[in-house]
Amino acid sequence: MMEAAPARLVALVEDDEDLRVATEQLLSLNGFTVRSFTRAPAALEAIGADFPGIVVTDVRMPSMSGIELFRALRERDPDLPVVLMTGHGDIPMAVGALKAGAWDFLTKPFDGEILLAAAARACSARALVVENRRLRALAEAQAADELIGEAPAIRRLRAMIPTLAETNLDIVIEGETGTGKELYARLVHRSGRRARHRFVAIDCATIPPALVERELFAQGGIVARAGRGTLFLDNVQAASLDLQHRLAQLAETRAVALDARDPDPVDIRIVGAIAEGSRGSVLPALFHRLAGVPLRMPPLAERREDIPLLFAHFLASAAERFRRPAPPLPDDVHQLASRNWPGNVRELEKAAERLCLGLDREEPGVLAGPNSLPARVDAFEKAVIVDAVTAAGGEIAAAIESLRIPRKTFYYRVKRLGIDLRALRTRAAGK
Repeated sequence: MMEAAPARLVALVEDDEDLRVATEQLLSLNGFTVRSFTRAPAALEAIGADFPGIVVTDVRMPSMSGIELFRALRERDPDLPVVLMTGHGDIPMAVGALKAGAWDFLTKPFDGEILLAAAARACSARALVVENRRLRALAEAQAADELIGEAPAIRRLRAMIPTLAETNLDIVIEGETGTGKELYARLVHRSGRRARHRFVAIDCATIPPALVERELFAQGGIVARAGRGTLFLDNVQAASLDLQHRLAQLAETRAVALDARDPDPVDIRIVGAIAEGSRGSVLPALFHRLAGVPLRMPPLAERREDIPLLFAHFLASAAERFRRPAPPLPDDVHQLASRNWPGNVRELEKAAERLCLGLDREEPGVLAGPNSLPARVDAFEKAVIVDAVTAAGGEIAAAIESLRIPRKTFYYRVKRLGIDLRALRTRAAGK
């Protein structure tokens, strides 16, 4: 079970009591929840793979060093941010740990603001990782239901499936395109005794009039093949008036070959699907015969909280279908909830498929790589460093002082962010 995440949780590992107490107070007063440890083994025992916070640890400690703790935690969870607190003599060791995946290192004595900034960034990144894992786990848990979502309307619809499946009541499902009307009808069909028989789907908008008698209502025709199963009528509002009259008669008599002297009875459940707001286009005689249970599938605009969860489910499903490794969820997956999805669930599924196949590289929007949180953080850091060097007229020492970070950290980030320091100094000096 994944541990619930308090706001900005920090595991602080420091054997120096004075420094530990001071650091804990600094973090606590600035909105962090702190769990303190005096020894690394105790911290390692308490921090599991689903630990929802970050780790801030001293390097030099008895029995187990901060570097050893970092390595052990990285084996347990490579995505757990670990910030190292080092003395000057430990800097080469800390740089090596950075290359191995440590989040950051701070050289003692350090400015409290630097620690707070590093911890805030690390906590934000960790929150995304934990939330994405939660979404994947929830999507997997709900995959058997296939009606994915935690919005109240979806919970209600999912809870109704067993009851509906054991009845013979006809159903009308209203909803926008792509909301999952046919999926819901199939789930009801599969959950009851009719699951042993056919689910026959008909798109009323595409049936040529010539086929109505010859294929649809004939003895042994399409409707008859749904015997003891479910007949799904999609786009009922788009059916011709003649077809709607025939469907109303079918719903009334439950018989095919309607013009014959001895029509054949057929045991079917009828589920009709109509577009949102189209009841006026359906004959009342047909609508009220089918609407034993009237339902409505909500559009994504009314269940935005489900969009990240749905996307995680579709991404995993696409990876399995295309026989590809499941790509990680975008760091900004929650921004999908702010977008308009006129095609609803179907459109969202196609977006997940494109990401799985690597076909969204050139698309603008929240799925594009440059918009991810790490990319935005790097762009922000780069801009701050460039501004500081420019404001200092190319004087690196003055820029480092204004940024209030260690000199080693400055040069490490310059290298990691790909900043051409020589060109920047020349440009800044010439301003």
